Amino acid sequence: MGFKCGIVGLPNVGKSTLFNALTRTAAAQAANFPFCTIEPNVGEVSVPDERLDKIAAIGKSAEIIPTRLSFVDIAGLVKGAAQGEGLGNQFLANIREVDAIAYVLRCFENDDIVHVSGKIDPLTDAEVVETELMLADMESLEKRIPNLEKKLRGQDKDAKATIDLINRALDVLRDGKPARHVEISEDEKKAFKELNLLTSKPALYICNVDEDSAAEGNELTKKVEEYAKAQNARMVIISAEIESQLSQLDDEEQAEFLESLGLEEPGLNRIIREGYKLLNLQTYFTVGPKEARAWTITEGTKAPQAAGVIHTDFERGFIRAQTIAYDDFVALGGEAAAKEAGKARDEGKEYVVKDGDIMLFKFNT
Repeated sequence: MGFKCGIVGLPNVGKSTLFNALTRTAAAQAANFPFCTIEPNVGEVSVPDERLDKIAAIGKSAEIIPTRLSFVDIAGLVKGAAQGEGLGNQFLANIREVDAIAYVLRCFENDDIVHVSGKIDPLTDAEVVETELMLADMESLEKRIPNLEKKLRGQDKDAKATIDLINRALDVLRDGKPARHVEISEDEKKAFKELNLLTSKPALYICNVDEDSAAEGNELTKKVEEYAKAQNARMVIISAEIESQLSQLDDEEQAEFLESLGLEEPGLNRIIREGYKLLNLQTYFTVGPKEARAWTITEGTKAPQAAGVIHTDFERGFIRAQTIAYDDFVALGGEAAAKEAGKARDEGKEYVVKDGDIMLFKFNT
């Protein structure tokens, strides 16, 4: 399953450079002027997971298939986008299709790269983007009210609940807060999601820093960290310039380069990890002689629905799932030894899949 993450930001914050590096392509034209990215470029990357390599080696799998993450590089935003300024309408349409939004914020000084507002202030940049999304959300909600009021006069029960939800969202938005601050009950989650509000999407702030600040950050990233906490969001520090250089190196050279900078891993890994936390995602595995494969599901997913990620027939005809915990599989040396030790369990329809589970599904065709 993986997830789709939209990369947004003001012009010249390093957004397209980051996209190119992360997806190891030149699909997005990185240039020193606004709107160099006009169509949303989509790049897929493999999700790195050392566990997959280990179980593949134990299972003597011929092929290793990691789960994948899609990055969508969306056209640079300017103030007034909600009213159609710049590429605003196109930007807003593209961003509705993603699962989470990564805001790239410029946290570096460079006189050679002009900033669209003439100064380096990541919090102001974040607020400009967020404000445009909030304005678009308000317009979207206000347009729905007249039609819902007509339904309400016709005794439509669902209309009353929807209007109540819309009014609560509008109150939060008019107070200058994103829609993810709206307090909703468990029963309202589905209806709230159907409102398809841009600012209800989980947010990740990516602080783009210079090489010297990549390991520890700087004063600007500290401000973003505090801002992210207040916004119910997450943040990560990354250097698009370093990622760009890494994308040109092989694995061994990458390791040496990272070590020389005091970094333990590429920024991509950190972005994926934060993205998984943001969306409450986890991984389970299937393994055999043919392939070892990672599958992404949301936390709390039950066995039949996890099986459905592989194929809908697996969910429809689900009987049971042989399940081995990752630690047991590795410690004991594979499926046969895990069975002998009584560590291979048969789980039914109510089993909630855990991160790292190695599963074999039994189903009716």
